[in-house]
Amino acid sequence: MQSFYDMVVNPVDVSFWAMIVRMTAATVCGGIIGLDRELRGKPAGLRTLMLVSLASSIFMIITFKLMQLSAEVYENVQPDPIRVIEAVITGIAFLGAGAIIQSRGNVRHMTTGATIWLAGSAGVACGAGYLVIAALTTLFGYVIVAVFGTLEGAFHERYGDGEKDGKSSADRKAKR
Repeated sequence: MQSFYDMVVNPVDVSFWAMIVRMTAATVCGGIIGLDRELRGKPAGLRTLMLVSLASSIFMIITFKLMQLSAEVYENVQPDPIRVIEAVITGIAFLGAGAIIQSRGNVRHMTTGATIWLAGSAGVACGAGYLVIAALTTLFGYVIVAVFGTLEGAFHERYGDGEKDGKSSADRKAKR
């Protein structure tokens, strides 16, 4: 059995244990990114982002499995994993666009769409075996949605420019 280090360092390793590690890492990354969204009651929370990240990793794992199969069966075939990444990105962008709502000139849920895209990228990185990139993506993403989200909310509460939720400061004050 290969060491954990070998599974992480060798991106084309698609042994059973490497797949388990990558799928688990993708699920955890999506969960971390989705946790803040879930706690704030936003669309595309914990389960959604876990599923997006896991599915993305599975597409990459399948790509590497197909590359191995092609190398074993066909001598002159050169598979192109970039095409799979492009297809995954397109599918995730479709989900993200569906989460963005435009109503009476106000665009809402842009951050939700962006977190779907981010979770997908973490999943692709996990599936490709780049767990350090996935971990850094998750860390940065969580800081952006949790820490900066809190700062952004405090900013809008203090200055009441109405940009964040489409409401004016007068609307927010009337609600209090």
